Amino acid sequence: MITISNYVKASTLQEAYELNQARSSRIMGGMMWMRLGNARVKTLIDLSGLGLDRIEETDHVIRIGAMCTLRQLEQHEGLKELFGNGIAESVSHIVGVQFRNQATVGGSIYGRFGFSDVLTALLALDTFVELYDGGIVRLSEFVNRKPDKDILMTVIIRKGKRSFRYESVRQTKTDFPVLACAVVTGIVHGKETWYFSIGARPMKAALLEKKWEIPDDASEEMIRDYARQVASEFTYGTNMRGSAEYRQHLAEVLVCRAMRSILAEGR
Repeated sequence: MITISNYVKASTLQEAYELNQARSSRIMGGMMWMRLGNARVKTLIDLSGLGLDRIEETDHVIRIGAMCTLRQLEQHEGLKELFGNGIAESVSHIVGVQFRNQATVGGSIYGRFGFSDVLTALLALDTFVELYDGGIVRLSEFVNRKPDKDILMTVIIRKGKRSFRYESVRQTKTDFPVLACAVVTGIVHGKETWYFSIGARPMKAALLEKKWEIPDDASEEMIRDYARQVASEFTYGTNMRGSAEYRQHLAEVLVCRAMRSILAEGR
């Protein structure tokens, strides 16, 4: 059970940041996971009045406020236009619509949870996070930072012609993933580049980049060889949902499935 002594609805980001520097303070997102833990929080800081609950689209980027819900992410037409159903697929299995109407993007990313579908999906894209004190950093760098008391304000996805697929395996439909996988390909600096993000290993998601020029008519055997190589370059662990060996096998299967789908569609 979580015990909260004081609640503050911050009027500015500076106020929220200063309050959050105390060791016993916490930033409040959707409270979907935090409320399940055992902790004593002296000051709970609410960011809901700071305008961080919007998704804004420009010619070059999509900016997702930290207080946007997973349901907003799931339904956003700009994201669907850029990445098809990939983003919606990455969140559609998370508990249910009621839950996704409350869980926030900022909480999902800042928490860097091993089971996070959202982190796995966004890590494979050209994604950055904007921090109040730390500025704008690439998501792949932020994932590996030690937790601190900064505030995540915005998730920024650069636009570009990229093919995106998301795959996961679960024991039941709304359970945490046994393994999650995002595959993205596009032209970067004139070269075809593939990005592979594997999450729920059960550790937090990790990213792999490959400069591969794969023909659309690549044979099934060739695709399987690529997938086997990708899966072998990640590390895996064992928990109640599966063994490390099983997860590596799943990674190979899901990467192969995603690559096959991208190549079949053409880029």
